[in-house]
Amino acid sequence: MKFIRWTLGKIILLLNAIFSPRGIKRTEEAQRLIDKKAEHYSLYQFEACPFCVKVRRAMKRQSVNIELRDAKNDPTHREALEQGGGRIKVPCLRIEKDGEVQWMYESADIIGYIEKEFA
Repeated sequence: MKFIRWTLGKIILLLNAIFSPRGIKRTEEAQRLIDKKAEHYSLYQFEACPFCVKVRRAMKRQSVNIELRDAKNDPTHREALEQGGGRIKVPCLRIEKDGEVQWMYESADIIGYIEKEFA
């Protein structure tokens, strides 16, 4: 079973690399504002998780540079996800606004939020 998951993960990553989406072209100033806004976000994810790939593709389409945190291989990020979000489930978007932290699970919700906030 582990071999099958590993193989499927590598296939997903390969297809993502081959068919990578194009990002929005913005002026330097507009992209700088988007990057500044994105500093308050972190995406907890596993590299080969299909739902995480889906969210990363949405980020690329919107040209958003949200910090990626590997919750599978980095125990610090894994623990932060469990403590802050309440469970180890990916993808999870950590949103920090006005000193408050919100944890958003579910890839469709995260993609909708990214498209709304960064379009």
